[in-house]
Amino acid sequence: MQVLERKIDLGPDGSVSSLWALPPGYVAGGNAVALAHGAGTSMHGPFLSAMHLGLAELGLLSVKFNFPYTEQGRKAPDRMPRLEAAWRAVLAALRGDPELAPGRLFLGGKSMGGRVASHLVAAGAACDGLLLLGYPLHPAGKPERLRDGHLADIDCPMLFIEGTRDPLCRLGLLRPVLARLGGRARLHLIEGGDHSFRLPKRLGRSEREVWDEILEAASHWMAET
Repeated sequence: MQVLERKIDLGPDGSVSSLWALPPGYVAGGNAVALAHGAGTSMHGPFLSAMHLGLAELGLLSVKFNFPYTEQGRKAPDRMPRLEAAWRAVLAALRGDPELAPGRLFLGGKSMGGRVASHLVAAGAACDGLLLLGYPLHPAGKPERLRDGHLADIDCPMLFIEGTRDPLCRLGLLRPVLARLGGRARLHLIEGGDHSFRLPKRLGRSEREVWDEILEAASHWMAET
């Protein structure tokens, strides 16, 4: 596998780093996935890195990137317009590469990264599916503030992978949202998982086992769509 390091130009906002993992034999017109990190980490976080390389090992061109605030070493996330602009720049770089531009493209990411991707698609960005890893349906401790209003505007398939103990996504609130979305949305649960898909020790499952389950669920869903 080849991993390319590239800078993505953001215009007046400078640039952000990205890593492109190419499976052996990949050519333009293949399948690809672009992933964004959550609010409290970067593209180098262990979970996103495992998803990034794992999906490449399964045959997809896999791209991950930093948001501007992460690139600049700041802790507070950028406002939504700036986060969306970074996503758009990544998509433009990916689709504009004559040697690597995919035929089918999935977007997503961990928590905030996936949420921003969903806003982008709801606003009209084209993709073949959304992979939402720990979607933050509401802030912690504020279940009344649902972040679901834009989801009805998304036409592509969506896979929500959620931990059953996630304090940012109560399943009793998520299930009615998915029911309204109908066949477009699918849910895969990580039993006992929190927002970071960590499990209690009593369940006897390793971190690697959980991550492999997530990769398997994602790859099967991508193949079916």
